[in-house]
Amino acid sequence: MNRKQMILEWIPAVIGGSACAYFNWICALILLVVCVSIFAIQAYFQNVRKKEILSLCDKIDEILNGSEHTKFDEFQEGEISILSAEIHKMTIRIREQNSALLKEKQFMKESLEDMSHQLRTPLTTMIVILGMLRKPDLPKQERMEHIQELYSLLSRMQWMLETLLRISRLDAGAVSFQKQEISVQELIKSAVEPIEISLELKDIALVIEIEDNPLLNVDLMYMTEAILNILKNCMEHTPHGGTITIQSVENVLYTNIIITDTGNGISPQDLPHLFERFYQGEEFSRKGFGLGLAFAQKIITSQHGSIQVKNASPHGALFDIRIYKTESI
Repeated sequence: MNRKQMILEWIPAVIGGSACAYFNWICALILLVVCVSIFAIQAYFQNVRKKEILSLCDKIDEILNGSEHTKFDEFQEGEISILSAEIHKMTIRIREQNSALLKEKQFMKESLEDMSHQLRTPLTTMIVILGMLRKPDLPKQERMEHIQELYSLLSRMQWMLETLLRISRLDAGAVSFQKQEISVQELIKSAVEPIEISLELKDIALVIEIEDNPLLNVDLMYMTEAILNILKNCMEHTPHGGTITIQSVENVLYTNIIITDTGNGISPQDLPHLFERFYQGEEFSRKGFGLGLAFAQKIITSQHGSIQVKNASPHGALFDIRIYKTESI
C-alpha cells in the first residue's frame, strides 16, 4: 500500500474517531481498535498478494529466459490465479508456436539442402557440356546434341524451381482457386492430352472407365496438373506394352478417381514417403526430382480432397483420389 492510499484511508477513520471521542471516549476506542484491525488484515492480504505477484513475475522471467518446465500450480484462488491461468495458456501457445517454427526452420533447412543437391548434378553436367562446346573442332551433329541436352537440363531445373514456388504458395495459402463445375470426363481429357504421344511411343494402353460422368467443383487448371503428375509417374513406371487404367465413380459423400498402372508396384519402404518432397525411392526415375507427387497431393488436399496410394493386385500401383462434396467431411 502506498503512502497516498494510506492517508486517504486513515482520514475518514480519524474524523470518525474524533467525532466519537467528542461524545463518548469508549466508542472512540472501539472504533480505533476496529480500524486498526481492518488495516492490519488488509495489509496482511496485500502483502500476500504482493508476494504472489512477485512470484508470478519470477516465473515470467523464467519463461523469458527459455525455461520449458515453468508451472503455475501454486496460484489456486483469486484474481492472481485467473491471471496466472491466462499467462499459462499464453505460455503453452507460445511454446507450441516456437515448436512449430523450429520444425519449419528444420524443414526449410532440409529443403534447401535437397534443392542444392538436386541442382548440383545438372549444373555440373552443364559445365561439362559447355566445356565440350568450346572445342573449335567439335562436329556439328555432336554440338547440336550437346545443345539439346543443355536445353533439356535447363527445362528440368526451371520446372523444379517453378514447382517449388507453387508448392510454397499453396503452403502459405496464397493461391486463389478458380473453382468451377466440370465433369470428370473433361478433367481426365485435359490431363491425358499432354502425354498422349508419350503413351503411344511406349505402347502403353490407356483405359478410361467413368460411371455416369460425375461433376466436380474444382480449379480445372490445378486439378489437371495434379492428375497429370500422377499419370506421368504411372507412365514412368509402366513397361512397354503395359496399361494405365482410370476409373471414376460417385457416391453421396465424394467423387472417386482411381488410377492404376501395371508396373512393378511400390516397395513397402517407399510407400509411406511417396508424397514427400524430393523423396526418391529405389525405383524412381533419374529424370525426376521427387516433386510431382508432392505437388499433386498438395493441390488435391487444398481443394477439399484426399489421395492415397497402395500396391494393386496382382502388380502395379493404385492411386485413390477422393474429392468430397461438402466441407464438413
